[in-house]
Amino acid sequence: MFGRDPWGGTLEISNADSATDDDRSRDLDRGALMRHQLDETQQSWLLAGPGDQAGKKKKKYVDIGCMVIDRKIFLWTVGTILGVGLFIGFVMMIVKLVPHKKPPPPPPDQYTQALHKALMFFNAQRSGPLPKHNGVSWRGNSGMKDGLSDSTARKSLVGGFYDAGDAIKFNFPMAWSMTMLSWTVIEYKAKYEAIGELDHVKEVIKWGTDYILKTFNSSADTIDRIVAQVGVGDTSKGPMPNDHYCWMRPEDIDYKRPVIECHSCSDLAAEMAAALASASIVFKDNKKYSDKLVHGAKALYKFGRLQRGRYSPNGSDQSLFYNSTSYWDEFVWGGAWMYFATGNTSYLTIATAPGMAKHAGAFWLGSPNYGVFTWDDKLPGSQVLLSRLRLFLSPGYPYEEILRTFHNQTDNVMCSYLPQFESFNFTKGGLIQLNHGRPQPLQYVVNAAFLASLYADYLDTADTPGWYCGPHFFKTDVLRKFAKSQIDYILGNNPQKMSYVVGFGKKYPKRVHHRGASIPHNGVKYGCKGGFKWRESKKANPNILVGAMVAGPDRHDGFKDIRTNYNYTEPTLAANAGLIAALISLADIDTGRTAIDKNTIFSAVPPMFPTPPPPPSAWKP
Repeated sequence: MFGRDPWGGTLEISNADSATDDDRSRDLDRGALMRHQLDETQQSWLLAGPGDQAGKKKKKYVDIGCMVIDRKIFLWTVGTILGVGLFIGFVMMIVKLVPHKKPPPPPPDQYTQALHKALMFFNAQRSGPLPKHNGVSWRGNSGMKDGLSDSTARKSLVGGFYDAGDAIKFNFPMAWSMTMLSWTVIEYKAKYEAIGELDHVKEVIKWGTDYILKTFNSSADTIDRIVAQVGVGDTSKGPMPNDHYCWMRPEDIDYKRPVIECHSCSDLAAEMAAALASASIVFKDNKKYSDKLVHGAKALYKFGRLQRGRYSPNGSDQSLFYNSTSYWDEFVWGGAWMYFATGNTSYLTIATAPGMAKHAGAFWLGSPNYGVFTWDDKLPGSQVLLSRLRLFLSPGYPYEEILRTFHNQTDNVMCSYLPQFESFNFTKGGLIQLNHGRPQPLQYVVNAAFLASLYADYLDTADTPGWYCGPHFFKTDVLRKFAKSQIDYILGNNPQKMSYVVGFGKKYPKRVHHRGASIPHNGVKYGCKGGFKWRESKKANPNILVGAMVAGPDRHDGFKDIRTNYNYTEPTLAANAGLIAALISLADIDTGRTAIDKNTIFSAVPPMFPTPPPPPSAWKP
C-alpha cells in the first residue's frame, strides 16, 4: 500500500517501519546528541546507560596542587597520619608523667662510708643535755653540774666533749678539733652536702663552740682568764675519785670535777681563737652567731698576745696529758684564722712576722719532728693554710717573702712524706712512723694524710701539676697516693687485716678503752670501783663506739685488742678530727665543682692592693 508523500515522494509502509515510536524517538535523540560536544560525565552516562548510573556513585577528587588524589584516599591518609601522631604524643605524655625509677647511684666509696661513722664518735663524746636525735642509744645526759659546783668557776660549764675514754674536758685538744672540723667544712662544704652530713658536722662544731664561749667572758672586749679543763686525771697522789681513777659511765659520776683556769696561757687562748674564728666562716650565713664568734675570738687572741705563757706549766694536770711545748705556732695558726675571719691585716702581719716564724720552728729543718702536724704543733698546718693565701690571692709585698718561705717549707714537708727521701720510717705494712715508733701512731698519720690530700687539691685548683723535691718533680697524684695508702691501712689494708675504725669493716677492735662503751646500759649505777669488773673483762664491749679510731698498732704492725692497754685501744677527740679531715678530702664525691671551695675562706678579706716595695737606696759614687 502506497501513500503520497506530501514533499513529493511516495510514503512506503513496510516491516522495517514497524519499530515503535519509542525506539524511533531514542534513535533520534542519540543522533541529535552526537552532533554536540559532550562532557566527560555526559559521555560516561551515555555509554553506561541509565541502568548502570543508578548503581554507581560519582567519584570525588581533591586537588593538592601537584597532583589530584581521590578524596577517599586523601582522607584515609590524613587520618592515619593524625592517628599515629596522637598515639605517639600519648605515649610520650605517659612516659613523662608516669614516675619511673632512676638508676640507683653508685655505692659510696669506703672513705665516704667511714666518714659517716667517724662523725658519730663525736655524738658519743657529748657532755651535757643530749639532743633527742643524738643517735647513740647508750648515752644520756651527763656533767650537768660542771662548773656550777666548783668554788673557783661558779658558772655553768655544761656541754662540750669528753676527750677520750674518760670524762675530762681538755679544752686545748677540743678547740683544735673544732678548728680542724671547721677547716674541712670551709674547704669541702659541697662534699658534706652531697652525702647529707653538712648539718651534722655543723651541729658538732656548734656544740663545741657553744661550750668554748662559756669558758671565758665572751661578751667582754678584754679578758683576764679562761678555763683550761674540767675534771682531772692525775692518779699519782694516791687513790682518790677522779676521771682516771674511777671506771664509771659519765651519766653516773658523783665525784667532784674540779675546774682548772689559767691567767697566762697564750697557746690555749690562740687555739681557742682559731676555733671560734674558723667556725665564724662556717656559720657566716648566721650573722648574729658568726659575729659573736668573731668577737670572742678577738678577745681570746688579744689575751693570748698580752698574757704570755704556756697553759700547761710543769707539774700541772694539763702537762701530764696534753702538754704544750710552745705558743709561737699557735700565734701563727690563730693569726692566720683571725685574718681570714676578719680581713684585718694586723693579724696577717703577726702571722707572717719573720721572727714569729723563727720562734715557731719554721726553719728547724733538722728537727726529727719537723712537718708533724698535731694538736700541739700547728706550724705544718699553718704553712699549708698560708700557702693557700699565696696560691690564690698573692698579696705581694710586704708578705710575699715569708709566704714564699712557707710555701717552700710546705713543699719540703710533702717531700718528707715520700718513702724515697727516708725522712720517716715505714712499717713493713706501709704505715708511716711520724712519731718514730712510739705508741698511738694513727693520730699523726691521719693529719699528714689530710695535709697531703688538701695540698694536692690546692695545686690542682691553682692549675699547678705538681711540686719539686730538689731537682725531682712530682705530680699531685703522688700526694693522693700517699694519703690513700695511709688511710687504706687504717681501714683494713694492713697485716692484721682489720679496720682500726670501730664499726667499719668486718673486723675491728671490740674492747675499746672507753668507760661508757664498756659498761652495760642496763639501768644499774656502778660506783667508782664498781666498774672495774667491766674494765678487766675479756668480753667485747656491750656498746659499740661507732666511728672511733683507736690509738693503733705498734711499730711492727702488731695490735692487741685489750681494753686496759690504752696505747692500742683508746680513741681521742683530736685523732678523730684528723680522721674526718682525711676522709672528706679523699672521698670520691661528684659535686660538679672543683674539689675545694676556692673563695669562701676569703669572704671577709677585702680586695687587696699590694703596697709597692720601697725604692732602692740612692746610688752613691
